Amino acid sequence: MYAIVETETTGLRGEDNKITEICILIHDGQKVVREFSSLVNPEVSIKYRVSRRNGIKDDMLLRAPKFYEIAKEVVALTKDCIFISHHVNFNFNGIKNELVSLGGVFKRKKLSTLRLSRKLIPGQQSYSLGAVCNQLGINVGHVQSAKDKAEATASLLEKLWALDTDGVFNFFLGPKSGQAGIPPQWPKSVVTNLPNVTGVYYFKNALGKIIYVGKAKDIKQRVLSHVYSKAHKEMRLCFETVHIDYTHTGSELVALLLESDEIKKHLPKFNRAQKRIGYRYGIGARRDKNGITNLFYDRLSNMKSPLACFYNQGECRIFLEELCETYGLCPRFCSLQHISGACFHFHIKKCHGICRDMETVEAYNKRVENALMPIADDKNTYIIKTAGRNTNEKSVIVVENGVYKGFGYVPWKKTLGTFMDYDKLITPMADNNDVQKILRRYLRRGDGETILIDFPDEVPI
Repeated sequence: MYAIVETETTGLRGEDNKITEICILIHDGQKVVREFSSLVNPEVSIKYRVSRRNGIKDDMLLRAPKFYEIAKEVVALTKDCIFISHHVNFNFNGIKNELVSLGGVFKRKKLSTLRLSRKLIPGQQSYSLGAVCNQLGINVGHVQSAKDKAEATASLLEKLWALDTDGVFNFFLGPKSGQAGIPPQWPKSVVTNLPNVTGVYYFKNALGKIIYVGKAKDIKQRVLSHVYSKAHKEMRLCFETVHIDYTHTGSELVALLLESDEIKKHLPKFNRAQKRIGYRYGIGARRDKNGITNLFYDRLSNMKSPLACFYNQGECRIFLEELCETYGLCPRFCSLQHISGACFHFHIKKCHGICRDMETVEAYNKRVENALMPIADDKNTYIIKTAGRNTNEKSVIVVENGVYKGFGYVPWKKTLGTFMDYDKLITPMADNNDVQKILRRYLRRGDGETILIDFPDEVPI
């Protein structure tokens, strides 16, 4: 049996990239025998450019089921099926991440109709779903929704089966198919020995020099995503790589901090982010004539006392969007929507109505103050406890007087008597703006457990 699966998502970064629509067609090799299709409430806003492309708007999803309400049906439908999609890793990982966030797992045999198309109909200018369908005479009309794409993929799959006279389909599903795309200079064990754990991985060249450092929730799957990418940079990276190392961190936060430190230490050739120096933009706050606290971004040369510094305007906007989402701030007063009257978030009930005079200035300014607190109050001493590398330990991240000191691991039941004991536990790390940004984002999300220290000589873990 085959599960043809297509999804639409919010288009946001990281864990906020949630599924907004899903369609599953169960195919028995002859015809579609079962169908499941549903909108999904992602509980976060959809990126505007994505909403404009697929027609799914935030207000359409308010009464849709949340993913946990349909999770059992998704798992049951796809059980014992080959998971098929045009962009299979995108759709598979979207469902997998949703299930992992609920404490579940998702493992299925996968097959990409994009990959099949490249093999069975070579020489095409484009291998997008619409282009391949048109080439094979499949009338798909305007492919927009997840259901549209799933039905188009089902028709394409049937055409590709008819074209396959050399056993390409079976080869891609065979036990050695995973090695088909592995660069020839990589040892066979370079991928098979990688674990499906959270951590940091290192691509090394023939001289043993680190040329790329990355962070992943699943190291093996993330490394394979580099291999299957057709981007020029990714192909060059894989061509120059002859060995891959990794460090298991357990915690995603520790992985982010370690990745940042390693990039600055080794300055890998293929890393761009976090090697940069010289922040050019900043976030500021000011009161308007009505007394409302406005957040804005500008060049550092135009600001006297920035609250936070960034490399470019895009990072400023992402930071302000996160504040709006987390604290219910009005995007109109955060330099994100330059309009008069009610903001878009008000219409989807995420803004409390300061833009419509439905919230007091004092109440709104208080929430802005709370949003800025992790930035302004940078002299706190605290410990963050997160997952360890196994169930018998936990990781600890130490910040003293606002300065990041490093991270370490302790047995789950171990209690420390004094703050000085941490010096023996943690791996010392350098503090910098990128690290502070990672910590602020983590603290705003409220993941894990944070212990603020008032009396450093009397605080147990």
